[in-house]
Amino acid sequence: MSNIEKTVTYITENTYLTQNQLTSKTKNVWLVFHGIGYLSRYFVKYFKGLDAEENYIIVPQAPSKYYLKNEYKYVGASWLTKENTATEVKNVLNYIDAVLESEETPENVNLMLFGFSQGVSVATRWLASKKAKCKLVVLYAGGIPNELTAEDFKFLDFDATAIKIIYGDQDEFLTPDRLKGEKNKIDMLFQGNAETITFKGGHEVKPEIIERLIK
Repeated sequence: MSNIEKTVTYITENTYLTQNQLTSKTKNVWLVFHGIGYLSRYFVKYFKGLDAEENYIIVPQAPSKYYLKNEYKYVGASWLTKENTATEVKNVLNYIDAVLESEETPENVNLMLFGFSQGVSVATRWLASKKAKCKLVVLYAGGIPNELTAEDFKFLDFDATAIKIIYGDQDEFLTPDRLKGEKNKIDMLFQGNAETITFKGGHEVKPEIIERLIK
């Protein structure tokens, strides 16, 4: 008796969240990827301090939902795992494309790309895949996938795109060895053009840091 793993293609549906209104006064459109264990509707609260008239926030929702802490009460979500990663990445990128196509954002606004924790892996994969013109790329307390190379980001114009790396000095997920490896990777991928911002704290989002990014 043998097992054969097969694949099938089908149509699926997923939510995403927006905050504020997209108008002629909008200056910045944020594409935000939350971390593992979040839902988009809870993660978006970290962006409430941004000027509502000038900032429009798009928060895609990680597709894989699960119950947190085995209590069957609170729900979180995950973007990807080590299982069948290449196919799952393709699915996630297709979903992001569908979100942006639905939003029809104007070309004259600044695109601000933001990833937190596991969301960093999604944000960087999307950026490398779509070669998007971003005003700001924020990689917050997360790891960049090992398969990405300097060639993937060669398209970036560092005079037009600011790269910000943010993490807490007591982040339990950033061991000294991992931090050293990520720093080397960041220098290689972004040719030494990334600015690092650290804060006192752990694996957490600081709204005040987000607000300072555009001041």
